[in-house]
Amino acid sequence: MARLIRDDTEALAVAQALAARFAPEAAARDRERRLPWAELDDFSASGLWGITVPREYGGAGVSNVTLAQVVATIAAADGSLGQIPQNHFYALEVLRVGGSEAQKRFFFARALAGERFGNALAEIGHKDFKRRTRLSREGSGWRIDGKKFYCTGALYAHWIPTLVVAQEDGREVSYLAFVPRRAPGVTIVDDWDGFGQRVTGSGSVSFEHVHVEADWVVPFQASFDTPTTIGPVAQLLHAAIDLGIGRGAFAATLEFVREHARPWVDAGVERAADDPLAIQQVGDVAVRLRAAEALLHRAGRIVDATQRGPDADSVANASVAVAEARALTTTASLLAGSKLFELGGTGATLDHLGLDRFWRNARTHTLHDPVRWKYHAVGNFYLNDRNPPRHGAL
Repeated sequence: MARLIRDDTEALAVAQALAARFAPEAAARDRERRLPWAELDDFSASGLWGITVPREYGGAGVSNVTLAQVVATIAAADGSLGQIPQNHFYALEVLRVGGSEAQKRFFFARALAGERFGNALAEIGHKDFKRRTRLSREGSGWRIDGKKFYCTGALYAHWIPTLVVAQEDGREVSYLAFVPRRAPGVTIVDDWDGFGQRVTGSGSVSFEHVHVEADWVVPFQASFDTPTTIGPVAQLLHAAIDLGIGRGAFAATLEFVREHARPWVDAGVERAADDPLAIQQVGDVAVRLRAAEALLHRAGRIVDATQRGPDADSVANASVAVAEARALTTTASLLAGSKLFELGGTGATLDHLGLDRFWRNARTHTLHDPVRWKYHAVGNFYLNDRNPPRHGAL
């Protein structure tokens, strides 16, 4: 059974304590590609995976501001551990918006008990974004057939929320089916070999005649046909992960420059920390990270307000606010990872230090969706009064 977190303050305190425990072995886990089973058990037992469950269902119902802070705190300690629950919280938001009362009671209780939701959303092998994993009627329930990739967290999950399509009245309709991790016909392959976010378990999941109960299938397409906060919440979480990775890189930069780096000969100082150009560069990174943090905090407040009264305008405002934050967390995290080496010097590249993981993790995670389209959505909103499209990437 997981701890029951009561409020935002407790959630933040628990996250800080966990991050302190996760950080010391983060480089070794990345270098050895050591899957974090024990850490994830501690993470989900902490109660943090249930903090967005609404109060009326027994959870803390924390604000999106707090959720983003929790995720960024964990990601600063270990980028992979920060990313793994992203789709768990995404699934909880899909349930909150589109699930039936029975589905909410059941799955919210599972999350509060410490069970983890993974994901099987994306598919590869085609240049389009068409979904090919099928949902077919089978007796009183459904059957799933198909294959997914980039399934972050599925390897560690108790349930795998899976994006599927069904034929209804001559058209395709999307659903999110919650599939038990151990269901017959489910095969999970740990074949993620990206150079960053190495232990997120973001590999393949295949479904061969997998039976799911009707009560485990939640409407998905309808949640985007009307204005909801599913997309903004998803993107807020991604921005928090990027911010956290950037914070981790910045903290590593400060330590390395203070303790190990050599000043450039023309600086005329004995310590790298007294090099005036290094000081300026550190200040630049600090300002960009602080600006990204401020935009993320602002976006969280706007998403909170939108959840209380979603309509076309409020959801558009939330999407734009999160896109603004995501644009800056992307560039700030990449900058922090790069400046770590520029200011640390060649000594910072030694493999046993594992400092390259910050840039690799930032570069990998920020590729979830292109930042150029964040700027496009923001610019189109202000210049042409056009609301951004409603989907999970905005």
